[in-house]
Amino acid sequence: MELAYGDVVTAAERVTGHVRPIALAEGGPIDTPVQLRYALEFMQHTGSFKARGALNFLRAHRDSATLPKAGVTIASGGNAGLACAWAARKLGVRATVFVPTTAPKVKVARLRDYGAEVQQVGTEYADALLASQEFATRTGALLSHAYDNSLIAAGAGTLMMEINAQLPGLDTVVVSVGGGGLFAGIATVAHHYGIRTVAVEPKRCRALHAALAAGEPVDVSVDSVASDSLGARRATALALYAAQHYDVESILVSDEQIVAARHGLWAKHRLAVEHAASTALAPLLDDELSATVFRPGEKVCVVLCGANTDPADLTAPVETEEPEHAHAQ
Repeated sequence: MELAYGDVVTAAERVTGHVRPIALAEGGPIDTPVQLRYALEFMQHTGSFKARGALNFLRAHRDSATLPKAGVTIASGGNAGLACAWAARKLGVRATVFVPTTAPKVKVARLRDYGAEVQQVGTEYADALLASQEFATRTGALLSHAYDNSLIAAGAGTLMMEINAQLPGLDTVVVSVGGGGLFAGIATVAHHYGIRTVAVEPKRCRALHAALAAGEPVDVSVDSVASDSLGARRATALALYAAQHYDVESILVSDEQIVAARHGLWAKHRLAVEHAASTALAPLLDDELSATVFRPGEKVCVVLCGANTDPADLTAPVETEEPEHAHAQ
């Protein structure tokens, strides 16, 4: 299953002018031999990249007259639900969002602020997903998905089109991975422009890494500080295709490294991002891993994908574990 570059171009036509264009920033001061830039996508509407995919999804259905009176429903750890609620309000559509009971309170409160009806079910994303599917069947609501949908992935890919336009000569883009919607969109566009993608996951939320090892999407256990956003049990077929066929490096980092990267972004830049965003930066802060994955002088852009977090829990970093990495072609 493949996402085409043309799908992302079409998505860009739908969302341009309705989402905030990407802002880029210098990546220093951190001790790294690469030319580092940050893509500040946490400044996007709703606080994450998810707004792009949600708007593309709903505008596509509106244009094809497939938006039912019952509205739209989605399961989410928080960010996708926020984006869906925001896009639905923009189009005057009812949104019902299912989240795990473990979803951060700050995300649940914001969902309600966007006018969504919020249902908290189970302790994992998979529990909320089943509930949303049952709701769609019962009410006729349009079922959206946090990441496993080509319209969602294509919308996310518009971010990479904007990065490429602002950073000519970019060698590598680094992105964190949960279920793989953002990764699939970015990797598809990056491949079109001859740019390498580094996909970063927590060691204990390794859906894409496990899929690469198995040669097919497989279920994984979920237990990470970043699991509220990256806690998908299974990577999408779109993400696996991109990882197998494009220039992609799959990297695993520890929770300790993720926390340390998040703390560093706050301490050095006053950027308060969520753990899913700092996951992408973590490999560059490990000297051994960075030297293995990145070349000196390489032009690298790290996508900081979301900031729906409570800044009160920004704490000092702790000891790190040895990271893992594997090359995927």
